[in-house]
Amino acid sequence: MPPERWHLLSRNLPLPKGTSILVRLPIDRRAFLAMAPLALGAATKGPEAPYGAIPSERQLRWHELETTAFLHFTVNTFTDKEWGYGDEDPNIFNPTRFDADAIVAALADAGMRGVILTCKHHDGFCLWPTATTDHSVRSSAWRSGRGDVVRDIAEAARKRGLGFGVYLSPWDRNNAAYGRPEYVEIYRKQLSELLTGYGPIFEVWHDGANGGDGFYGGAREKRTIDRNTYYDWPGTWALVRKLQPEAVIFSDIGPDVRWVGNERGIAGDPYWAAYDPVGSDGGTAGVGNVRERDSPTGTRHGSHWLPAECDVSIRPGWFWHERENSKVKTPQQLIDLYYQSVGRGANLLLNVPPNREGLLSTEDVASLKAFGDYRRATFTMDLAAGAKVKAAREEMRYDLRHETTFNVIRIREDIRLGQRVDAFAVDAWTNGRWETLATPTSIGPRRLIRLDRRVTAKRLRLRITESSASPAIAEFALFAEPASGY
Repeated sequence: MPPERWHLLSRNLPLPKGTSILVRLPIDRRAFLAMAPLALGAATKGPEAPYGAIPSERQLRWHELETTAFLHFTVNTFTDKEWGYGDEDPNIFNPTRFDADAIVAALADAGMRGVILTCKHHDGFCLWPTATTDHSVRSSAWRSGRGDVVRDIAEAARKRGLGFGVYLSPWDRNNAAYGRPEYVEIYRKQLSELLTGYGPIFEVWHDGANGGDGFYGGAREKRTIDRNTYYDWPGTWALVRKLQPEAVIFSDIGPDVRWVGNERGIAGDPYWAAYDPVGSDGGTAGVGNVRERDSPTGTRHGSHWLPAECDVSIRPGWFWHERENSKVKTPQQLIDLYYQSVGRGANLLLNVPPNREGLLSTEDVASLKAFGDYRRATFTMDLAAGAKVKAAREEMRYDLRHETTFNVIRIREDIRLGQRVDAFAVDAWTNGRWETLATPTSIGPRRLIRLDRRVTAKRLRLRITESSASPAIAEFALFAEPASGY
């Protein structure tokens, strides 16, 4: 059913008692975030309170990042493996030209707003001089055992204004204590070192790979654990909250950010930020135990705000392999992934693995640069800025300042009030009639509509065709891709 009212989202127009409308916000994103608390206050005094699950402040900040980078880097880089066994000689890790500033500069040029480092992968090798194990850079030939990859990347990210996040594998194929209760304490000590020694952390990343065969201090055996109980995740997450309260926590089941359910970098369509995870057997879900087919779409009217992060590698593998230098994703492939992740309301986490020199390979850097150039060329100028807006009962009409050619539309909901829209349509007035350009479903943090052709129009309208509560639209913007393409 069409909505009867639109929520007011402007600090300049007072909310009449008992009514609400929607207005176009011709402001940039930071300005919107700054005024969002006022918008929320106005709306909750009106006819409706926030609908359903809503994001926390840390989740709101995470949504604004849109694209972040993963750095998979460890002994696997030098052994040509994806998963190390845990028996690798630390001396094999020796990136003789390691340059954190160069790595982060390339990521920043691509428009990344954060970087997450694999501080410890399943092989157990730690990229910082931890006090918990000898299996770390402290025991390697690199920089005579005085190097610290974590510190270098964290400081380079800070210089460039990127957030820094940590990946700490819960599975450790090197540690002799893995599978016993004392390992959980070792894991938490490692996490404490990372969360207290390297400045602000924006995300703490846990994956679901847990247990199996490994070195385990020389035992060379298979160890299995109860994924739902062994790690006592609530206790570990309480530690994160204590040490880095502003950080979001990622896993299959959150508690702040969920896995999208695939490693292709693609969110579902429709995409709902709310999610009530279910175990692979239909029972209780846990880290490494989730029904993956539900994750891309989420749960409409779910009870938890658990937005998806879409992880994907720029190469076929997660670690650098020379044989994959010719298989780096093209700029066009990265752009397509952007629209299938960020464009559906999720965030994109793009892995770009350093090579054996400790640099990003030239093939990767070239794709990253073109990806960043495309986004800057496309999204710098909102062609709908300054439009005159008329709110009707069932739609919003936009009268642009002049005939405008575009092929990308961006729409946002004020997610502080929940995800309210279930379906909508965008029309353009062309040749004396309304022409429907797109009929998507969900909006949420953002919806990017990439048309298959360029459209020229002076008048547009947004029709909400189905909603679970009065719509609260924060942005309607138009953009044009560069004619040259990438």
